[in-house]
Amino acid sequence: MIRAWFVCASLLTAAAGFAQTPAAEPPAAEPPAAAAPAPAPTPRAWNSLSPQQQQLLQSHQGEWSSLPPERQQSLARGSERWLSMTPQQRAGAQQRFSQWRAMPPEQRQVLRQRWQQYRSLPPERQQQVRESFNRFRQMPPERRMQLRQQWRQMTPEQRHRAAQPMRGAAPPPHRPPR
Repeated sequence: MIRAWFVCASLLTAAAGFAQTPAAEPPAAEPPAAAAPAPAPTPRAWNSLSPQQQQLLQSHQGEWSSLPPERQQSLARGSERWLSMTPQQRAGAQQRFSQWRAMPPEQRQVLRQRWQQYRSLPPERQQQVRESFNRFRQMPPERRMQLRQQWRQMTPEQRHRAAQPMRGAAPPPHRPPR
């Protein structure tokens, strides 16, 4: 069970690690179509993995040589990342993966779409979203519940207007209470 979880978690963490790496911009003088294609990943030999990686990926040993090189690389990166995690980080990853697996497919799809929307934002805007999210997480639980309840009671139009300062350039000016 742990190995099965690890394999799935390694795929998610590898994907997350890849998604967190900023994409290289093509040179301005050269159009993107003229850029050389990225070299195809080369197959990775099972014995090139560390003993710890081999233990984590043992369920793939029999099929390793028949896996596509991209999958081999992804599993290897995921296992490296897993091995570098602290016990607390591993516990958190296991908890998040359990939550993900418990979600209905429609909810997973919504989250994938939201992730793509986030990744399409400019880096400055992504930073603003992260800061807002961290401020929300630091609020007392009662305040977070209150804000969630207010959001649920809004009409779609009200939600759109409320989100505008988050999407715009500058936040509204701070006004002291009267």
